[in-house]
Parts: sequence; C-alpha cells; structure tokens
Amino acid sequence: MKRLDGKSALITGAARGIGRGFAEAYIAEGATVAIADINFDAAEATAREIGAGAYAVQIDVSRQESIDAAIDAVVAHAGKLDILINNAALFDAARTVDITRASYDKLYAVNVAGTLFTMQAAARQMVKQGHGGKIINMASQAGRRGEALVAVYCSTKAAVISLTQSAGLDLIKDGINVNAIAPGVVDGDHWVHVDSMFAKLEGKPLGQKKAEVEAGVPAGRFAVPADLTGMAVFLASKEADYIVSQTYNVDGGQWMS
Repeated sequence: MKRLDGKSALITGAARGIGRGFAEAYIAEGATVAIADINFDAAEATAREIGAGAYAVQIDVSRQESIDAAIDAVVAHAGKLDILINNAALFDAARTVDITRASYDKLYAVNVAGTLFTMQAAARQMVKQGHGGKIINMASQAGRRGEALVAVYCSTKAAVISLTQSAGLDLIKDGINVNAIAPGVVDGDHWVHVDSMFAKLEGKPLGQKKAEVEAGVPAGRFAVPADLTGMAVFLASKEADYIVSQTYNVDGGQWMS
C-alpha cells in the first residue's frame, strides 16, 4: 500500500519547480493532485506531463474568489480535499531605503495572506468533511533570520512560520495537522532570477552570488526539488498524525533550530 493512497491533494504554485516535484512525489504515493497555479496553461501542461492522477486548477492566491473556486474545483473533481501544500510565493530584494509599498503589498498578498486564506479555505472544507487533513506551508530559511537585502521576503516567511504555529494549535482540534517546511537554497529558475537581482544590487557578475551561496551550504550543493519531497510526503502521511505546528528545516545544514 502506498503512503497517500486515495488522498486528494491541492498544491499551489505547482506548475514548475518545487511544487511540481511535490506533485510528482504525491502521485507516486497514490494521491490525486490538483496542479494549482496562476498560469493555468502551464498547470495544464504539467498535469499532462505528469499523467494519470494529476489535473490542472487555476488559482491566484491573492484573490479570495480564486481561492474559493480552486477548492470547489478540487471537491468537484476528487470529491474531497485531504492535503494542501501552500507553495505559491514571490521574491523581491532591495536595500531597506529602497523598499517600495508596491513590492511590500505584492509579497504580503501572496506569501502571507495567500498562505493564510488558502489554508483557511482548505481547513473549512476539511472540517466540513469531518475526517481531518494535512496542511503543509512552505516557509524558508529566510524566515529564520534576516538578510540585509531581503527584508520583506524574510519577514513574509517568518510570518508563515508563525501562522503555522498558531493555526496548527487551533486546527488540531479538528484533526487537521498544520506543519511547514523551510527549504534552504533550491536550484532552478527561481535562483536565476534571484542571482540576477543580487548581481544588480551588489555589483557582481551573473553567477557569482549563486556560487557564493552554494559554497556556504554545509552539504556542499544547492538542493533540488527531490531533496524536499520526502519531508512533504511524510508530513502528509498518517505517520505525521502526532506532529503539530512544526517547521522542518530541509536545507543541507544551513540552519539549526
């Protein structure tokens, strides 16, 4: 028997990168997975590539009506919702004196409000169903400490850790386990974008920041999405029924807590 047999999962930001990796791992463990993304065409393409058990759902986690419609779409397709991974997020970087309200509002709308209100909508559905569920929020090592040029992003991920703690203490009364994963640096398109931003902010050639960061990982390399999937499967499984409000570092040794 597979660890997630018969489970229905919704993963936000799942058209590529870490979210796609989670979806592939969940399908391999027997779940049905909604590939939820703001880019519906990309979500459809990913669902086709993953194959049986995957289907596309459009979601913009900054809009309540889109969140509600996505939950309804999952229930219509699978009949229930057992697992949510709040993976959708945005990144930005700037010196403190250059942070704009537009950037602040955009990151908080997705990373914090998006996490909270998608979690809320999923929890309401799980409570209605009456058999509990699993919610996994994606934090970051950036939420464990500050970074000179990443004040807003770091603070959003610290908020995710706090939301996970509070919601977990509340929702376990309904049999819903809320926990989080805090990755370190994960290779992919995201880091191409991050590296280019630091190149401008720090006056470094492209690729230098990425090389510096990789050199600082005790494990000796960037993570790839597959490095995170074991924790994601575990936290969604029955094995994690007694784990509540925790945030697990999966970062190659970059942070200890």
